[in-house]
Amino acid sequence: MIGDIKHVFNRGVNKIDIFNNDTDRYRFVECLYKFNNKDTALRSEAEDFFKNPPPQEEKIVEILKWTLMPNHFHLLLYEVAEGGITEFIKRLGNGYTKYYNIKNKRSGYLFQNTTRMNLLENNRQFLYIPYYLDMNILDIKFPNWKKNGIKDTEGVINFLNNYKWSSFQDYTRQRGTLTSERDISCLINKEMFYDLFDLTEKEYQKELLGLIKNPIPKMKL
Repeated sequence: MIGDIKHVFNRGVNKIDIFNNDTDRYRFVECLYKFNNKDTALRSEAEDFFKNPPPQEEKIVEILKWTLMPNHFHLLLYEVAEGGITEFIKRLGNGYTKYYNIKNKRSGYLFQNTTRMNLLENNRQFLYIPYYLDMNILDIKFPNWKKNGIKDTEGVINFLNNYKWSSFQDYTRQRGTLTSERDISCLINKEMFYDLFDLTEKEYQKELLGLIKNPIPKMKL
């Protein structure tokens, strides 16, 4: 339904890694942009897609947040066109699977079962899910942080600021601070996020820092 906000998640079949290197991750990020167009997928002959991305004529979703992990991904999406989230995820899954299978000389399904799409409909979800998507990447370097808490706050913040395969850098203005980085900030709609969640940039960063210091244990998605 138009106006729905959903947390979307899927992982590799049998929990295999779906991103083996930065080339894979960048291809998936390209797909997030290319398939978010009503009539057809966007194309570009440019070697670096995001140096001059083709304009999106009519989006079917707004991407509020995204996170890539070795064997799964998370998205926070706002539906712009009727059925837009379902169509977007279908295109994304098919497009990336085709790329991955050709590259790795394999066939068959890449993703596990049906993509989970959880509608945000209560205060607890609105208060937690956006921060969960930001902090989920901590599992890579701090696998026990949810159970044991965070003891190295400075190290955690440094890791979050330097992990480029999520939208976290866009919300902390870290994206593109290195000349070698691609600027992929056009993927997300920060202004819509702050409006929908009734937050300012400073309020969001303050809340996030509070959760880093005192994470919520075993929060159900």
